[in-house]
Amino acid sequence: MGYSARYHAASLAAVFLALAIGILIGVGLGNKVYKGARNDLEQSLKSDLAGSRTRADDLQSQLNQERDFSAQIYPALVSNLLRGKRIAVVALGAMPEDMKGDIESVVGTDSPTGAQLSEVAVVKEPPDPHALAAAVPGGSPARKVVRDPAALAALARRAGRSLVTGGPLFDHVQDALLADVSGRPGGIDAVIVIRDRPSDLGSGQSDATDSLEGGLLDGIERARGVPVVGVERSDSDGSQVAFFDSEGLTATVDSIDLDSGRVALAYALAGAEGDYGIKASADRLLPALRRPPTVTIGPTFR
Repeated sequence: MGYSARYHAASLAAVFLALAIGILIGVGLGNKVYKGARNDLEQSLKSDLAGSRTRADDLQSQLNQERDFSAQIYPALVSNLLRGKRIAVVALGAMPEDMKGDIESVVGTDSPTGAQLSEVAVVKEPPDPHALAAAVPGGSPARKVVRDPAALAALARRAGRSLVTGGPLFDHVQDALLADVSGRPGGIDAVIVIRDRPSDLGSGQSDATDSLEGGLLDGIERARGVPVVGVERSDSDGSQVAFFDSEGLTATVDSIDLDSGRVALAYALAGAEGDYGIKASADRLLPALRRPPTVTIGPTFR
């Protein structure tokens, strides 16, 4: 029995020793395998990162080339397209600072289109019906604007028409209607519309603003049949294209911060109709562009 116990104990000791040796060997091999796998993974990731950076640099270089091309081709595409045309800008609610330069690049003094920026009108929103009623000449039905949305819309319609064609009404109501104005109304050949409506309007204010916007745009559109183009930037917070379409504007451009959008705006102001730009609401990127004049080659003589 003593022998068996000693033999059993020795066997267990041998087993544990073998296990310990196996563990030590396994740990050593595992650590070596782990380090090797880690190094391989690090090298692979570094290689992938370097490749991604190279591709990113290549793409950025291509993008810069495309931008340079667009900037250089823009003047050629719109050169004198709007020469002599008087353009008005109507901003519903406010004139965002980041859009001023975009618009001036198309219709400003140094624009290659040759257009004249003749009027900039920033419409107060919500409207002040009491101020509008007080501004209307005595006895006019438009004094009902305080309590009658239809009267407010009718007055706004007349004001919109007078902005395009001129007339005494605009002079009477401009202080009550507009937060800011420059230039002079009348003789307008096309209108750019911006919408930056306040987001904190109450129910009554919202209804009055709806009447004002709808009437004003209707009056502008009916005056002389001029092109009326709703615009926004490609990075605008919430699109206004659906609103512009619902009001029947002749065209919209959703990316006037891009050269493609500026080309589209110039052609839209010249009469092209449709929704242009890069957003899902756009029909196409650009209108059909003007073709260069055809050169007729006469017969050759030998």
